[in-house]
Amino acid sequence: MSKPRMTIPLYIDFALARWRKSSYSGGANDCVEIADLGSHMAVRDSKDVGLRPLVFSRSAVWALVGGITDGAI
Repeated sequence: MSKPRMTIPLYIDFALARWRKSSYSGGANDCVEIADLGSHMAVRDSKDVGLRPLVFSRSAVWALVGGITDGAI
């Protein structure tokens, strides 16, 4: 059985992304930031914003958040 392929855009202009941190983050700048890119979401390290962000499908991010909220992860 094959897994479904997810298509991630080849080019994303991260300069236009609006990055957000959780309101639960402390002031030490040691968390991740997330940017909504429509059908995808990007995640980056707040300590090193120069690194290329990771890009995930919107459904994958919400599945992760749901698993954390439910205690499954």
